[in-house]
Amino acid sequence: MLNQYLDINEEVKEALEQGKPVVALESTIISHGMPYPQNVETALNVEKIIREEGAVPATIAIIGGRLKAGLTPEEIEYFGKKGTAIAKASRRDLAALCAKGEDGATTVTTTMMIAHMAGIKLFATGGIGGVHRGAEKTMDISADLEELANTPVMVVCAGAKAILDLHLTLEYLETHGVPVIGYGTKELPAFYSRHSGLEVDYRMDTPEEIANLFKAQTALGLRGGILVTNPIPEEYAMDDTIINQAIDQAVQEAEEKGVHGKEITPFLLARVKELTGGDSLDSNIQLVYNNARLASRIAKAYVK
Repeated sequence: MLNQYLDINEEVKEALEQGKPVVALESTIISHGMPYPQNVETALNVEKIIREEGAVPATIAIIGGRLKAGLTPEEIEYFGKKGTAIAKASRRDLAALCAKGEDGATTVTTTMMIAHMAGIKLFATGGIGGVHRGAEKTMDISADLEELANTPVMVVCAGAKAILDLHLTLEYLETHGVPVIGYGTKELPAFYSRHSGLEVDYRMDTPEEIANLFKAQTALGLRGGILVTNPIPEEYAMDDTIINQAIDQAVQEAEEKGVHGKEITPFLLARVKELTGGDSLDSNIQLVYNNARLASRIAKAYVK
């Protein structure tokens, strides 16, 4: 049964019915990821890249209590202008937002959920959430990991956000049976940087190989998604020492100020941006573009 709260954009619906490749995109990156009008420009550019690659983009959001699979340019503009006034929506928020008829910016978790409801298999994002540094005390673990364990959507990212404990994030994914693929690498990319010193489960060098793995996982009836980690292009990667110093300082400031819960990630990303003179934001935009290209190519290989 199609969910009664779900609206699928006409272009997206047609593509799905005709077996064309579709790539989902999140909306938190628009409302909480960067300032207006840069957020709208970036969102529209990502959609343009996906179309140039021969796939159909489906930016996902909640507007007026409706789950939207595919936004119009006007809806993207609306999201960009409202910015952080729009609530970040994780799994626990969906029912309340639908019941109250409110707007919500979808995280990795809710984008996966709505993509799955709509029948979309591929999702491109910047970085996933994961196990936060110090989680052995705080129990601060992103719902993204639990969703990857349960929802059969393939997520293409540049690794987990570098502000996290990457080692514990990989351990958590392994415990929950989520395959982690390195595109052209056996090393987990660290979001702004290409290197983490940690090993992923499998290296795969072509979109076709990745699509075949997804086909096999689906055919075997295994629940859960697959995480594809795609290193940031060399020319946009940041120096490991500089980025790690900025992250360490931002984490320390967050502890001193008592920032936690859903406020922690936006706080850390904003502080890292300030401490790197905006370089981290430029890198963030480029890695999203890079992931959109790869996700489109995998989506095309998958529908073949």
